[in-house]
Amino acid sequence: MKSGFVTIVGRPNVGKSTLLNRLAGQKIAIVTNKPQTTRTAITGILNRDDAQIIFTDTPGIHKPKNKLGEKMAETIDDASSGVDVILYLIDGTDKGIGTANEYILKKVIDYKTKTILVITKVDLVQKENLLELIKMYSERHNFEAIIPISAKEDDGVDVLVDKVVELLPEGPLYYDREEFTNQTERQIIEETIREKALKVLDDEIPHGIAVEVMSMKKRKGKKLYDIEATIYCERKSHKGIIIGKDGEKLKVIGTRAREDIEEMMQCSINLQLWVKVKEGWRDNSSKLNQVFKG
Repeated sequence: MKSGFVTIVGRPNVGKSTLLNRLAGQKIAIVTNKPQTTRTAITGILNRDDAQIIFTDTPGIHKPKNKLGEKMAETIDDASSGVDVILYLIDGTDKGIGTANEYILKKVIDYKTKTILVITKVDLVQKENLLELIKMYSERHNFEAIIPISAKEDDGVDVLVDKVVELLPEGPLYYDREEFTNQTERQIIEETIREKALKVLDDEIPHGIAVEVMSMKKRKGKKLYDIEATIYCERKSHKGIIIGKDGEKLKVIGTRAREDIEEMMQCSINLQLWVKVKEGWRDNSSKLNQVFKG
């Protein structure tokens, strides 16, 4: 029996959360085309007859601009410390290493941990470009393996998992075999609502929002949950944009979130959303502690 801890790192929008969801077999990390969608370390658990792998998705590595960014950077370093394997993800459509990946590559080398280079989105890549990326990166670092994948198409993921198991030490089960994440239902619900908001809202607003479930109660004798949640934003002008004309945007966010939550919980959901202004919350330590709770 092999078991161990694996951290997924890379720049924003490289496909880390998509890969984690594929590995866990469940949607536990939200996925959007907006950078810095993932804010906290999210754990997904993959169980095989011969192994248990605890994967941790991390925020995209970027230069912090506020306390939220600093917290996210700390999360990446904490999640990469003392693990058995690091998966360093790069986008297969890249034309070179670039400044951002240069910075991440140096961090990965400094971690001194067994590292697999994972080239993502290969379903969109010409073979010549793929070979050029492999050549460039293999000249810079002695990776344990370089594995091209498409998490979206489930191409190469089994090869990646086999290589991870090969690198893991023998060990115990850290979680029950039925578990697929260490996130609570409440955390997944909060992130689901934020995902829908990110997809509905304009580009300038998403990084300035957070979501908190205020109450979650099961109706007596019914397979129905009443959930109340608050979307926090930083400016009064943003509140109106989130709500939309006649409440239309907030209604769309709520409807899409409710559908996903019902599928996850396998029951009916009565979801009530509220929008409140919390100016400068991304530089507010107490609010950040709520975002990074657990």
